[in-house]
Amino acid sequence: MTHALTHPYLLLTLTVLFWSGNMVTGRGLREDVPPILLALLRWLIALGLTLPFAARAFDRMQLTTMLRAWPAMLLLGLLGVGGFNTFAYLALQHTTATNASLLNSFIPIVTIALSWALLGRRLLAVEALGVVVSMAGVVLIVGRGDPAVLLALSLNQGDLWMLLAVLTWALYTVGLQWRPGGLDPMVMLAAFTLIGLVALVPAALAEYLAGGRLHASPGTIAGILYTGVFPGFLGYVFYNRGVAAVGPNRGSLFIHLMPAFGTGLAAVFLGERPHWYHLIGIALIFVGITMNTRKAS
Repeated sequence: MTHALTHPYLLLTLTVLFWSGNMVTGRGLREDVPPILLALLRWLIALGLTLPFAARAFDRMQLTTMLRAWPAMLLLGLLGVGGFNTFAYLALQHTTATNASLLNSFIPIVTIALSWALLGRRLLAVEALGVVVSMAGVVLIVGRGDPAVLLALSLNQGDLWMLLAVLTWALYTVGLQWRPGGLDPMVMLAAFTLIGLVALVPAALAEYLAGGRLHASPGTIAGILYTGVFPGFLGYVFYNRGVAAVGPNRGSLFIHLMPAFGTGLAAVFLGERPHWYHLIGIALIFVGITMNTRKAS
C-alpha cells in the first residue's frame, strides 16, 4: 500500500492535478493579486512548509554538496521557482484559458527536444508515437473537436509569456538530471526556493512601485494558500521524485493531463458539462501516456 502511494506515476499524476488547479486559481485571482506578488507569496508559503523537513536533514555535508554544485543549484532555483510560475501568472493576466492550456501542453515536446539536444536521449518508435497520440488528445480537447477553433487561435502578450514559461519548465525538467547526488530532497527544495525568492523579491517590489496592489478577501487568501500548499510545496516534491524515478521524457509527458484535469475541474466548480471531444481527447491522452510508461513499469 505504501509503495502504491509513492509510485512515481501516481506522484506525477497528482502533481498535474495540483497544477491544473493552480492555473484555474491564477486566472481567478488576476484582478486581486498582482502576478509577481502571487508567485512570491506562493513560494514563501512553500518555504515555510519545507524548512522543518529540511532542517532535520541539513548538515555540513549537505552544505558542501550544494556549494560544489552551485551552478546547477542556482540555475534550477531560478528556472523552477523564480521563473516558471511567475511567467505563467503573468500569462494568465492576458491570455485565454484555451490558449494557455494548448501552449502549456507543449512542455513534453520541448522537454524531449532539449533531452535530445543536451543529453543525447533518443526515443523508441513506440514512445514517439505515444507522444503524438497524447498530443492529438490535447489538441482535440483545446480545439473542442472543431479545426476552425484551432485556426482562429492567435498569440497575444500572454501567450508569449506562456511560451517563455514552457521553455523555462522544460529546461528545469532536463536540468534535474544535473542536480547533485546525495542531497536530501527537502534540503534541495528549500535551497531552490530561497534562490527563487532572492530573484522574486526585487521583482515584486518593482511591481508594487508600478501600482500593483493586493486586494485581500477570504477567497483571495484561500487561493493564495492553495497555490503555496498544493502546487507549490507538494507539487514540486512529487514532481522532483517522479522525474528522478522515470526520467524527464516520461515525467514531462504527464503534463498532457492538464487539459483533461481542467475539464474535470470545470465540471465540478463551474458546472460545465463535458462533451464528446473531452472524452475522446482524455482517452487519447491516457493511451499516449501508457505507450510511454508501460516499458518502465
